[in-house]
Parts: sequence; structure tokens; C-alpha cells
Amino acid sequence: MEPHKIIIPPLKSQGIKTKLVPSILDLVGRASATGRWIEPFMGTGVVGFNAGFSQTLMGDANPHLVNFYTSVRSGQITPLHVREYLEYEGAQLSLLGYAHYRLVRERFNTSYGPLDFLFLNRAGFNGMIRFSRKGFWNIPFCKKPDRFQPGYITKVVNQVRRVREVMTEDWAFTSGPFESLLSSARPGDLVYCDPPYFGRYADYYNGWTEADEARLLGLLERTPAKFILSTWSHNAFRRNPLLDLYRSRFEVRTMDHFYHNGGALANRNAMTEALVFNFPAR
Repeated sequence: MEPHKIIIPPLKSQGIKTKLVPSILDLVGRASATGRWIEPFMGTGVVGFNAGFSQTLMGDANPHLVNFYTSVRSGQITPLHVREYLEYEGAQLSLLGYAHYRLVRERFNTSYGPLDFLFLNRAGFNGMIRFSRKGFWNIPFCKKPDRFQPGYITKVVNQVRRVREVMTEDWAFTSGPFESLLSSARPGDLVYCDPPYFGRYADYYNGWTEADEARLLGLLERTPAKFILSTWSHNAFRRNPLLDLYRSRFEVRTMDHFYHNGGALANRNAMTEALVFNFPAR
């Protein structure tokens, strides 16, 4: 059997699960779910786009992620729109540099256009997604005014095309609290949760607290669906204080991987990730 070719989404973020998709898909296959794929913390959507479910419900507390993919799903944003937009805005960025990045940022923080969101995500520092407490985009410029070269634009356009190809008429995107999506799960569904990592990550759209973590644990204990939860186990400096709690209730699989911080090899860090699930994994 040929290995699964990973679908890379057009949006980027730190902590994206691209490298862990094969391990997650192995568990997805073992879960043998027959219903919907439900993802309350979709982020860039990389896992859901690769999961292979025709019935899919993706959600996030960040409305700009949802708005972008809803626009792709509805046809409001097409690959052609993306190409034309990035060619124009990229030329302006090359000419004006930071001044144009600031203009698009101010425009987005007023009108919240989904294509502006894509631009800022790709032109901002280190592919981060971060908002202020007032809901304004606050990632600094990546200082690469020539970012949008023809080959780079084509790559992003192809990523938009590929994610649209996997969206069937039974796909839906929604913005709101994770509790509502989790509570809608039924027997036969498979829920995938990739919440902000408690104790390690403070830049989620509207924060992530110990109380949020407790509500998530309670819902996972009660859900009639099968689920997979992505979290962190440990690195060289500390351990996840909540993993023992999950381990006492569910199955846990860990794997080592590397991630880049700032894109520099000197900042390469080792991390052990954990996948928590509630079904047998033979």
C-alpha cells in the first residue's frame, strides 16, 4: 500500500500536527469509526483534512480560522481568487515592505477579510497565529518583503485547491465553544481534540485555563463516541502534570519528535507527544 501523502493546509501555525499525522491516522484506522469526524479545536485543519471522513464537523474558538475555511468551502474563495490576491498584495509588499504589512493588518483588524487573514499568516513572523486580548492580529512582520514569489504563491494556491477537493457536501465549519461540538458526538463518531497545551501554550485565541482542561476531561469521560486527544508528555525540562490523570482513565501512546522554534536549526527541540484515546489499539 502506498504511504498516505499528507495534505498540507494553506494556513500555518506553531504546533501544527503535520509530522504527527501518520501516527494519528494509524489510530484513526484502528478506531474503525463509522460516523462523523468531529474536531472541536481544528486549528489549521491538517488532521481533519487527512482523516478521510466524508461527514466532518470542524470547529474552533477562533472565528477567523472558521471564516477562512467556510469561505473556501462555499466557493467565496477559490484558488484563482487566492492567486490574484497574493500576486497583487505580494507585489505591494515587495515594493513597500513593512508599511504594506501594516496596512493589511489594520484593514484586517477592521474588516476581518479571510484573504487578509491568509496574507498575514504567511507574511507574519514564523507562521504564528496570535491575537491580542481585544481580538486584534498582533504578529510582527517576518521582514521578508519578497516572500510572495511565483513559486511560493503557486504552493499556497495548490494547498487551497487540495483542501477544497476533500471537502464534501457533508463538511461543516462552526465557531464556538468546544463543549457544544463535543456534546453533539454520537456512537460511531470519532472526535479528535488538539486543545492548547495546558502549562505550555498561552497564545490561543481566547486563552486556555485549568478549568477548560477539567471540562474537556469530563466531556471525554462521558462521550459515547470514540476519541483521540493530542497533548504533550514531556521535554528535557518538564513533564505534563495532567498526563498521569489521563493515563489513569484512557489508553496513551507516546512518540518522540522534533519541532523548530524560530526556524533555526540551533533552536531545534526534542518533545515527546502523547495521543490519548478510549478504544483498544492492538
